[in-house]
Amino acid sequence: MIRLRQDCLVFKNTDGTGVPASAHEFAVEIIGEAVGMLDEEVVKNAAHAVLHYFKEELHRTSVTIGEFTGALEDTLRKLGYNIDAAQPKKKGPQIITSNLQEIVGQIGAGYELLFFSRLRDEVRSGLGKSPEILRFRGLRDCVKHLAGAKRWNPRCQALSEQIVEYLRTCLHAEKEEGSCSLLVF
Repeated sequence: MIRLRQDCLVFKNTDGTGVPASAHEFAVEIIGEAVGMLDEEVVKNAAHAVLHYFKEELHRTSVTIGEFTGALEDTLRKLGYNIDAAQPKKKGPQIITSNLQEIVGQIGAGYELLFFSRLRDEVRSGLGKSPEILRFRGLRDCVKHLAGAKRWNPRCQALSEQIVEYLRTCLHAEKEEGSCSLLVF
């Protein structure tokens, strides 16, 4: 018996035959055209999580295409993406991304009040485009810059929590009808 690569599963067709393939490559094929709307790292990590689930938790090396597709859809849905692999022509969620490190870089270290004011403007601007996901990246570096710290410390942790809570408050205060998820990392 040939041993599978660690990133592969055997995908069973409806006729019972199996085809070994990389979980990541198979995930990209399942998602289809919508893969361009997603961050490649998100797809890669979701596929890896599904692979881990089947191999390590269920101790399986072969799955049906339907099982893998369902598990991948559930994983992406939990991450805030609404992907229907059965209909690959459907577009992915509209994601508006802001870089917290760029925002604090424009303001400078130590100007927390200006930063929070600018952050509210960024939330308003993002929500004006009616996204499904409002994503803020670069939290850790932003906090260290704003706090003037080289290493993560208790003040950084408190400031990080304050920023996330402020973003949640702004989102709830500014958002109109419809749902919009907040992702901060």
